[in-house]
Amino acid sequence: MQTLANWDGGPGPWMLFFPLIWAAVVIGVVTLLRRTVWRGRRGAWAAEPRPSGDSPLAVLGRRFASGEIDEDEYWRRLSVLDEQFGRKGGA
Repeated sequence: MQTLANWDGGPGPWMLFFPLIWAAVVIGVVTLLRRTVWRGRRGAWAAEPRPSGDSPLAVLGRRFASGEIDEDEYWRRLSVLDEQFGRKGGA
């Protein structure tokens, strides 16, 4: 009686690895497509959307530039923002 475990001219146990190899190839292709081509679409791996709007420092600077707030108000609010959030980039 011949089984897959015997190597008497039959396919042997290696025949069981071919479906695993094909499954790995298919999973790899799908993963590659999801990370590159399909990235713009909403999917399970889609990045979280950025919050709309500008940073508080940019809004403050724009309000000062447009004349909505004066210089004293600008520096007071800037110091509060620096205390709460800190500046990025160490400027």
